[in-house]
Amino acid sequence: MKRILALSLALGAFLSACNMPTSGAADPEVATAAALTVQAALEATTPLASPTVNLQPPTVVLTAASTPTFSQPMASVQDVTNCRKGPGTSYEKVTQLMPLEAVKIVGFFPPNYWVVSTKDGDCWLSGEFVTPSGSFSAVPTVTAPSTPQGGAPDAATFPKNGWTFYCYGGQADIALSWNDNATNESGYRILRNSEVIADLPSNTTYYEETIALLSGQNVGYQIQAYNLAGEANSSTASITCP
Repeated sequence: MKRILALSLALGAFLSACNMPTSGAADPEVATAAALTVQAALEATTPLASPTVNLQPPTVVLTAASTPTFSQPMASVQDVTNCRKGPGTSYEKVTQLMPLEAVKIVGFFPPNYWVVSTKDGDCWLSGEFVTPSGSFSAVPTVTAPSTPQGGAPDAATFPKNGWTFYCYGGQADIALSWNDNATNESGYRILRNSEVIADLPSNTTYYEETIALLSGQNVGYQIQAYNLAGEANSSTASITCP
């Protein structure tokens, strides 16, 4: 802007010099000086720099999104464990899982039951016996099967000589047999001194085992019929080694 102003002043001076009233021709020295001033101003004036336009598109770096790793949810048990048709011991047993046997988890029932897929069909495991692995957090939540109609099953009864035993060397061979009086039982449990020691399918009428039993010691057995509606115990078979 200052250079343009200087150029304008120089031109004005030149024109004034040319138009000044004189008795003769214009002074050549004045004209020359004005011309040189205009030329210098022109040479000193530089055009404004035009903005530089970057025609290259910006570089875009694409980063592949990480994909969460998924692994099949599995369940295993440490001891022989019953797998049932529903969440609880009142449901009929489908199969038994062996220690360290892994089966696929297909469902979860709050607060602590897993539904697993076995060669004998889907069944339910109590979470207290299960070690889950894999991506089990994505397992769907399921609902429990409906309870059966009707009441608790009729209790089993011991016939005459319904139990036998043979004691020897601190052991005893025990054999139990009973009448299956129920028509709606899910199964039978064997109770030894009020603790469940075996779970048997419906319509079972016989059980045997060998236990440690010293002379003078006593043990009592009961047969428990059960279904979803309830359970019923037999009388107690009391056994004492002589």
